Amino acid sequence: MQKGRFVSFEGIEGCGKTTQIALLSEYLKQQSIPHTITREPGGTAVGEGIRKILLNSETIHLTAASELLLFYASRSQNIQEKIKPALERGEMVLCDRYYHASMAYQGYGRGIPLDFINKLTDLVVADFRPDMTLLLDISPEVGLARARARNHGLSENEGRFEAEDLEFYGRIRDGYLEMASEDPRIQLIYAERPVELVHRHILQVLGLEARA
Repeated sequence: MQKGRFVSFEGIEGCGKTTQIALLSEYLKQQSIPHTITREPGGTAVGEGIRKILLNSETIHLTAASELLLFYASRSQNIQEKIKPALERGEMVLCDRYYHASMAYQGYGRGIPLDFINKLTDLVVADFRPDMTLLLDISPEVGLARARARNHGLSENEGRFEAEDLEFYGRIRDGYLEMASEDPRIQLIYAERPVELVHRHILQVLGLEARA
């Protein structure tokens, strides 16, 4: 039985999810609020292995279907090993991407039918759906410039998705915004503002601002 609070973070490359999760985690620590951070793909030993395949720029000729199924394999492990136990302990779970990313990237971006992704989500995710999803919205031009600059300083090769063109990310952003317009649990966060302002907005929508 889910007891904790489940919050997922979404957005295109370079939107600042990782930075905002780190800031929120530091705030939660200061407030003695127990929480678990995880990411997709990744979060578990199996998931991190899958991440190396999916994000490595040397991975070529990966079909859209293979890509989608690998993401859901990682997601299944993440739910069973990280998300479910943390929620059962009553913790807040902060997840860097979740199934909305599959809808946006492989659905709107790659063209896989959304009804198929929804059925896969029902099978793998079941009732483990976020209480709230924070969509950090940013233009593809700004996001990709940030992401590509960031990747130059990373020791790991995770530039496969950043190699995609602006048209691809335009479709993804449009998909995210369409989902947000249809689902009140998706909160839109304008992410081109200074980092601290975005952080304060996130605290506000999560109902944590009064504690700050």
